[in-house]
This record gives sequence, structure tokens and C-alpha cells, in this order.
Amino acid sequence: MQINFKINSETVEVEVEPRLSLADCLRDKLQLTGTHLGCEHGVCGACTVIVNGEAVRACLMLAVQVDGDSVVTVEGLSNEDALSPLQAAFRRNHALQCGFCTPGMITTAHALLSEEPDADADRVREVLSGNICRCTGYIPIVDAVLEARAAYADKKATS
Repeated sequence: MQINFKINSETVEVEVEPRLSLADCLRDKLQLTGTHLGCEHGVCGACTVIVNGEAVRACLMLAVQVDGDSVVTVEGLSNEDALSPLQAAFRRNHALQCGFCTPGMITTAHALLSEEPDADADRVREVLSGNICRCTGYIPIVDAVLEARAAYADKKATS
């Protein structure tokens, strides 16, 4: 099947099998390898991407389901010049170790802060509870998300 969708603000046209997952399409067809595959059951959160503003598990979606939609991966959150404020906060707070969960954590946190830039620590923990990290103990991740709130509040205030 031929599908068309926006990926990180660029329109793409891709030929896919109807059963191909969105995660496999992103990684294998579009070479966007920031979307990681962990459990392939939607449990770990490593494959989280943003579809039409909502954080979703790319391993549970078929690529054909995003025909005509807008998808943002972790690669789409920064530009060539600099990390996004959220990515920079992850770096400053040492919120990653092995890095496997990081793309899913960042896209999940981005979706949260885009809607709720004033989310408190309990809300951040609740939303990130669907993302598994085996290295950090979560405290630096939550600290990084809380630090990045100001950038999202500023962005929401100006829009």
C-alpha cells in the first residue's frame, strides 16, 4: 500500500505492507532509528512517538494507520543547531545512561509538557510510568522534565 504522511514536518510517501508496524516503517523504511523497539507489546515505551499531538506506541500501530497524519519522532524534536530544551535538560540532569529508553521518555514528556506545561512531579511520574528505564532510577528523568517546564510554558504563552 502507498501511504502519505508528515514525518517531523516533512511529507513522505512510503510503500508498505498492510501489516507493517509504524515502528518498523520508521526504522526500516525511513531510517529514523531513534524510535527504539523493546518489548514490541506496547509495555516498555521505548517506541513512543507523537501522532497528531498524542504520544503513542509505534510498535502497536500499523504504518497504514498514519496515512494523512502527522508523526513526530525524537529526531524531530531538535534541530541541527541545538538540542531542544527538554533534551538539554535530560543531558544536564544525567537523565540517561544506556540511552535505550531515552527517545520514548523524551517524546512522552514532550507530549505531556506541550499540553500541560505546569505538570507537577506527581503528574510527570504518572505519565512516565508507562516507560521503563532499567538504568537511572527515574529521579533524574523526572528532574529533567520538571526543569524543562519553563520552556514549554513560555512556548504556550506565546502561541
